[in-house]
Amino acid sequence: MKKVAIIMGSDSDLPVVVPAIKQLRELEIETEVRVMSAHRIPKEAQKFAESAINHNFGVIIAAAGMAAHLGGVLAASTTLPVIGIPCSAKVLDGMDAMLATIMMPPGIPVASVGVNAAKNAALLAAEILAVGDDVLMKKLQDMRKEMAEAVIEKDRALRKKLEEI
Repeated sequence: MKKVAIIMGSDSDLPVVVPAIKQLRELEIETEVRVMSAHRIPKEAQKFAESAINHNFGVIIAAAGMAAHLGGVLAASTTLPVIGIPCSAKVLDGMDAMLATIMMPPGIPVASVGVNAAKNAALLAAEILAVGDDVLMKKLQDMRKEMAEAVIEKDRALRKKLEEI
């Protein structure tokens, strides 16, 4: 199975990406987590992206705040899917990062999830990998079924509680 790279612009982004790491581990997807700044070490970030295919990566997740050029820098250097996680910063609550992540020029796409939505980034990465992996696809289908069953049960419990009021 292909691996997923989670690249953070700063180690301060770790609390944001922990849910992605946990979700990928739960799905038994090998994950490598690194810190690479698009602005401070752009050559290293570019080199990582250029060689990612040769190191068995299937998807790259880029978590960055503020200017959030990391996803674009990585996407410019690979044809692998890149998913951006805009991280909330103190000034604009992640809106700056979201705009920097999604406003890519034609030909260099970066997918994006919501601000700090690392679990969704992991699930999107898993869905991309599952296109060619029936076992992983079944795990994702089972997860969706469990989520639906949990909501149905919560609805039952709520209706029962309301009858008692």
